[in-house]
Amino acid sequence: MLLTKLYPPLAPPSLVPRPRLIAQLEAGLAGKLTLVSAPPGFGKTSLLASWLAGRASAWLSLDEEDNDPTRFLAYLLAALQQIDGRWGATAAPLLASASPTALLSLLLNDLSQYPTAGVLVLDDYHVITAESIHTALTFWVDHLPPHLHLILTSRADPPLPLARWRVRRHLNEIRTADLRFTAEETAQFWREHMGEPIPSPALATLAERTEGWVASLHLAALSLRGRSASEAAEFVRSFTGSHAFIVDYLVEEVLHQQAPADQEFLLHTAVLDQLNGDLVNALLGRTDGHAVLERLYKANLFLIPLDQERRWYRYHHLFREALLGRLPAPTRANLHRRAGQWLARHGRLRQAIPHALATGDEAQAAEYLETIAPQLLEQNELASLHHWFGQLSAAVVEARLPLLLAEGWALALWGARFGRRHIARAG
Repeated sequence: MLLTKLYPPLAPPSLVPRPRLIAQLEAGLAGKLTLVSAPPGFGKTSLLASWLAGRASAWLSLDEEDNDPTRFLAYLLAALQQIDGRWGATAAPLLASASPTALLSLLLNDLSQYPTAGVLVLDDYHVITAESIHTALTFWVDHLPPHLHLILTSRADPPLPLARWRVRRHLNEIRTADLRFTAEETAQFWREHMGEPIPSPALATLAERTEGWVASLHLAALSLRGRSASEAAEFVRSFTGSHAFIVDYLVEEVLHQQAPADQEFLLHTAVLDQLNGDLVNALLGRTDGHAVLERLYKANLFLIPLDQERRWYRYHHLFREALLGRLPAPTRANLHRRAGQWLARHGRLRQAIPHALATGDEAQAAEYLETIAPQLLEQNELASLHHWFGQLSAAVVEARLPLLLAEGWALALWGARFGRRHIARAG
């Protein structure tokens, strides 16, 4: 289990207070579920991090691998036990054998028996595409007791019965229109980051061009450091267009503000989903990785700490995507290779597989998968196995007998699982 998925994010040091949204979150506690739905860069995570500080809560950062129902439920239980260690105690031993509905029924019984108040956040729920997980979560929300409130953050509305929950007043919704910075919030953001007010005409232009989009405001502030008032006004007038265009343009400006060594550091570490000092040192052949990460974090360069001690970080998704687009393919492949090797040496084979695949080294990816396949079978993570085998050619799998056997077992168990489901529906 990757514990950094359970670490709640830290609120940024210079966060603009948003009392209207905090009040909306507080009011939402009367229902079962809050949906925070907006494209990336609108401040969903920062808003929740500031509101949850000091509150009994748990956080689960989702990724594509969590489309395996068994893995999803294992992390769900682990997250909830951050609020009350007794929750899920009866369900956990049955993770590999019981159906999602049966497990969630046991979990609901624990929640009723131990009524500790708390809030659970499932972050980036848009990565979940498995119908079985949507069905299970619907069942769980329908029966959720009032002392536990669920929050989903997503880039788009999930395929859940939102209309039904809305009619029954179970659903609180915070959307893009709510998250957009007002003119007053834009002005306050500017003062916090630039140390001086922005002239009213430039402020109006900035608010209009960015449409209250927090990520572009942040990038614009970084781009304008050290520029005169007239240069700043001209800069604000010069960018327009889609969000993707603005990010690409502003990231280029931000990079040009950095020393060449820091530009290289940012570009090369963008291949990492999560990064810490040791991994950065191995990737780049340096010894000061942790100090550089700490310095860049304090410079507000879109690094998000994943733990209280600030050992692990990740880049903001938009910033990382823009950086990756600037890396030449050969450089990117070499960095993926080094990252995968470090992760494998440190027992993080699951995280090493995507790096091996990114280099086109199917044989290396197959070696990693062969090592962890028995554990995935034992944990009934059949969807994860199905996903990884789908990334490998038949020839590579057939060349490794243990891997071929693991694929056979996974297919047999996968077929049995869905066969039982169809029989139950026909029932």
